[in-house]
Amino acid sequence: MLTLPALKALRDAYSSSQIEILGYPHIAAVADKRFYADAVRSIEYGALSRFFARNAEISLDLRDYLGGFDLILSYLYDPDQIFEENLCRCGARNIVCGPARIVPGLHAAQQLAEPLQQLGINVSDFSAKIFPSSEDRELAQQFLGRFDSPVLALHPGSGSEKKNWPIQNWIDLAKTFLNGSVPFPTIIFVSGEADEKEMEQLRAVFGSEPRAGFARSLALPQLAAILERSTFIGHDSGISHLAAAAGAPCLILFGPTDPGVWAPKNQNVRVLLSPNGNLNQLTVATVRDAIRN
Repeated sequence: MLTLPALKALRDAYSSSQIEILGYPHIAAVADKRFYADAVRSIEYGALSRFFARNAEISLDLRDYLGGFDLILSYLYDPDQIFEENLCRCGARNIVCGPARIVPGLHAAQQLAEPLQQLGINVSDFSAKIFPSSEDRELAQQFLGRFDSPVLALHPGSGSEKKNWPIQNWIDLAKTFLNGSVPFPTIIFVSGEADEKEMEQLRAVFGSEPRAGFARSLALPQLAAILERSTFIGHDSGISHLAAAAGAPCLILFGPTDPGVWAPKNQNVRVLLSPNGNLNQLTVATVRDAIRN
C-alpha cells in the first residue's frame, strides 16, 4: 500500500508501458489490472529462490523473463546485492533499488518514492489510491445489500498487539453505535487471519445481531470496494491504508508508532493519538466523540 504513490508516478510516466509486479499475489491484487499493473507474478515461485544464492544456476525461462524488462525497481532486502547480481546475469539493463526498510524521520511513502528521482520522476502526491473493478464493486453490493446505510467498518486488529486498542473497548464502542447514540445503523467488523482471536470475541457478542456483519479474510480488492462505501475506524495497519486509499472517511487510532511515518497521507484520514502512546489510555468516549465530530 505504501508503494502505491511510487507506482502511480511510474504508471503516469510510462502510461503505455507493460508494468508487472513480482510479489505476493493476495496483496498485489489491489494493483493487478486495476490501473497500476498489467500482470502479477508470485514471488513465492520456487525457481526464484535461486536468485538469493550467489552464482546459482537460473532457468532459461526466468533468464528470458527478467532479462526482458527495460526497468526493474526492487524493494527486496538485498544487503549483499546477490539478487541484483543475479538480475544482471539475466541481462537486466536498468535496475533501481528502493529502500527495503523504513527509517524514522520521513513518511514511509516518501522514502519508498525516493528511487524514482534517479529516473527523473518527481512524486508530489503521497496519498495512496486504489481503483476497484466493476466486479469488485458488484461483490461489495452483494455483501452490503441486506444492510442499511450509512455503514461503519471497524478493524480491531493489526500486525502487532502493542498497536491494538483493547478488544473490550471495541465491543463497548460498537454497542454505543448500535444503541443509536451515533447514527450508524450498520456495523461491519473487518478481519484477516491475524485477527481471529479478536473476531471470536466479537462474534460471541454480535454474531446474532442483524445490524452487524463480518467481512472476514476477503480478497483485498473486494474489501476495498466495501470500505469505499463505509466510514472506517482502525489501527496503524495495512487495512487502514486500504480504507484510506479507497476513499473512506477514516479515524485511525495510533499508539506507540509514529503517524508522521506510518499514517496514510490521504485527506480523508484523521489520526487520533493515544495519551503517552498508550492505547490503553484512549477512552471509548474520546473515540465516540471523534466520530461524532
